[in-house]
Amino acid sequence: MYLEDDNLVIRNATQHDAETLCSWWNDGKVMNHAGFPNGLGITKQSVVEQLASDDDKTHRRLILEVDSVPVGEMNYRNKGNRTAEIGIKICNFEKQEKGFGTRFLKMLIGCLFDEEGYEKIILDTNVKNTRAQHVYEKLGFREVGTRVDSWRNQLGELQSSVDYELTKGELNRG
Repeated sequence: MYLEDDNLVIRNATQHDAETLCSWWNDGKVMNHAGFPNGLGITKQSVVEQLASDDDKTHRRLILEVDSVPVGEMNYRNKGNRTAEIGIKICNFEKQEKGFGTRFLKMLIGCLFDEEGYEKIILDTNVKNTRAQHVYEKLGFREVGTRVDSWRNQLGELQSSVDYELTKGELNRG
């Protein structure tokens, strides 16, 4: 996948991105919202192996670039029944809260609906991540449920998450 809009690019992650991904995934500040406040403790080789298993039909990890510089990552997973599950992280804190996440999401969602043939997109986020919830709702995602105290982060603290879904007709492209 390669998507471009002005100075933004979404592209398939490759083994050349393993060092960057490893750095982000091992940073507790970047990974805290995903339940890993101490980071993943993952090796570059392990990241390379994960990237090698990506397959456009089932799962794909994507790199987000602003002005040709990697600033974050996205992924999508085919859940069957023309449904994709997506995730996004703007890992460069200087690029957060500048509208890039919304723009990247519009690019990916448009591609998944218009080019890849998906009819529904689902995602979840930590109930504490209100900034992400605002973005998802602005794009037209509907909250379909909250899972209270449904998982523990790596410190053993109970966490809750909010589930969202979006159909092609609900997408706010404005």
